[in-house]
Amino acid sequence: MSDRLNANELEGGKYLCLHEFVKAAKLKLNANIWDYLVGGTETETTLARNRLAIDTVALRPRVLNDVSKVDPSVEFFGHRIRLPVFLAPVGSLESFEPGGGASVARGAGAFGVPFMLSSVTQPGLEAAAQAASGPRVFQLYVRGGDAFVDEHARRAMDAGYDAFCMTVDTAHYSRRERDIAKRFVKTWRAANTGMDHQAALSWREVARFKEKHPIPLILKGIGTAEDAAIAVEHGVEVIYVSNHGGRQLDGGRGALDVLPEVVEAVAGRAKIMVDGGFSRGTDIVKAIALGADWVGLGRLYLYGLAAEGAAGVTRLLEILEDECVKALGLTGVTGFGELTRGHVHRGAPPVLWPHVHSAFPLLREGY
Repeated sequence: MSDRLNANELEGGKYLCLHEFVKAAKLKLNANIWDYLVGGTETETTLARNRLAIDTVALRPRVLNDVSKVDPSVEFFGHRIRLPVFLAPVGSLESFEPGGGASVARGAGAFGVPFMLSSVTQPGLEAAAQAASGPRVFQLYVRGGDAFVDEHARRAMDAGYDAFCMTVDTAHYSRRERDIAKRFVKTWRAANTGMDHQAALSWREVARFKEKHPIPLILKGIGTAEDAAIAVEHGVEVIYVSNHGGRQLDGGRGALDVLPEVVEAVAGRAKIMVDGGFSRGTDIVKAIALGADWVGLGRLYLYGLAAEGAAGVTRLLEILEDECVKALGLTGVTGFGELTRGHVHRGAPPVLWPHVHSAFPLLREGY
């Protein structure tokens, strides 16, 4: 499980732009895994709307502020992290790089941001925790009854995870037509059992978890103000706005379009995470200005992982940090905590056709 290249070696010039990781990843991955990475469900409308929601928010920069020193770091469950981002949970990380979750843990730790480990990835929660040097969260797909959930909560706490996440938007596995058309079935899904437990998940299980386990709970897949309010009433510490990267319900809203109503419903009673198409430093600025506490990266960090393993994840985050620092300074603030809704304008006309890679228009020009 080599990191392939040291992050310092990559700094010499192999990767200087984020889109270069996209190109490298596509060259290294087979066609099935590439489509699994970039695809969504059915018409991929929700996937495209994630980017459209981001692109129709414009920044409103303020000037003549002293921005000679910009600090993009924030707090995360008692840890100081370098950016308000985390590496979102992704199944079958080992499909992108042999080290899987352990490589992601090393890459995130070397840079200084949290990672969230999926329960359907290798090498498992204990091994990933052993590879980690920073904050970590465990994400569970419910494949059993109360005892199943309790066992994973206990193991996560024993392994030093800072929070526990339950995904709530996968009651049914969606129709991902890129995979279906090629008759491609992921190995873990073919062997997967117990999905009826995920379909039967209800607020009862949330209430029971909160009553039984002291570890902070995150609910991933919240898409409305109504459900955000119910989650807060159940004592959930973090509301995670997500549409699964456009991979579950087709025809949904972009995640950044959902965020403001959730922020209003939560009203400061819980922290808020969001993911869904965030690919540039300016994207992170927009999400924080609209009320998110932390922004999840999904496909973006997978390009770094597929390209160069753990070191690729670290180097990608270094470039993203540089984008964030410049975006903050040019917006007229010295840190993410100074951003307000006054720094953004919603409803700006998009200039790019929304696409999984529309954040990287130079890809179309051969760079």
